[in-house]
Amino acid sequence: MEAQHNPIREQVIPAPGTSFLVKHYPDPSERQNKTPNWHYHPELELVYVRGGHGRRHVGSHVSHYTDGELILIGSNLPHWGFTDRFTGNKSETVVQFSTNFPTADFLNLPEMRNVSHLFDRARNGLSFNGYTRQVIGSRLERLIDLDPLNRMLSLVDILQQLAVCGDFESLNADGFHLQIATHGYDRFNDIQQFISDNFRRDIPLTEVAGISAMTVPAFCRYFKKVTGNTFINYLTNFRIVYACKLLGDDHSTIAEVAYDSGFNSLSQFNRAFRKIVKRTPTEYRADLRVNVVGFLPEE
Repeated sequence: MEAQHNPIREQVIPAPGTSFLVKHYPDPSERQNKTPNWHYHPELELVYVRGGHGRRHVGSHVSHYTDGELILIGSNLPHWGFTDRFTGNKSETVVQFSTNFPTADFLNLPEMRNVSHLFDRARNGLSFNGYTRQVIGSRLERLIDLDPLNRMLSLVDILQQLAVCGDFESLNADGFHLQIATHGYDRFNDIQQFISDNFRRDIPLTEVAGISAMTVPAFCRYFKKVTGNTFINYLTNFRIVYACKLLGDDHSTIAEVAYDSGFNSLSQFNRAFRKIVKRTPTEYRADLRVNVVGFLPEE
């Protein structure tokens, strides 16, 4: 896992004569080192990943996507990049725009009510699925080829379509946004760093509470308030997301994945994996082979 630090503010600068930024990476290798890993920005961000599989890490939410991703991230919500040399995606398109896009007055028009509400919901992070992801993702990819006016009009229409669709999942990261903004990033980042360094072994609550200079009861209350989850459930989910990545590597057996991800037994791993992913590890790996074209196993 990558090291966690304080989130870096990314500077979003649209090209002259434009009001928002569109970036398209047809070659996944071009995406490397273009953006700080753990970062935020006042602008909303709409990302389409064509194909591949990888990690969603938005605020306190950690999960795994397969066969691509379409995600809308709210203003100042810290997140990691969604692709790297191991995700096996075909391309990535990133659109970043202000909270008042296209203008504050325009956004307040009755016709823009749904889009305005979408921006509010994006504070949680929204992941779009199925037909919506395919159709809207393809439209996002074509933005880069449009002239500035048609690009803006097309984005407004895309946002309207996302605002009224029901094919999405809320990542529920807003609690992180609110609580961490109040208390500062340092404490939670220290916890995240500790989890990232130690998730492969047993982590007693007393030990992780000590990292935060808290008693165990105080730490449990704090962690549940920030993440909306208990530490044990969060740690299990963190391990499962890591296991999903390892399952793309055919050189690892299911048992090796289980132990490398921090589980003490294969049966414990299988139960946790099925509960969270709704499939067995074997079924998940088989789906990756069918759906993820061009996946590059980690060396």
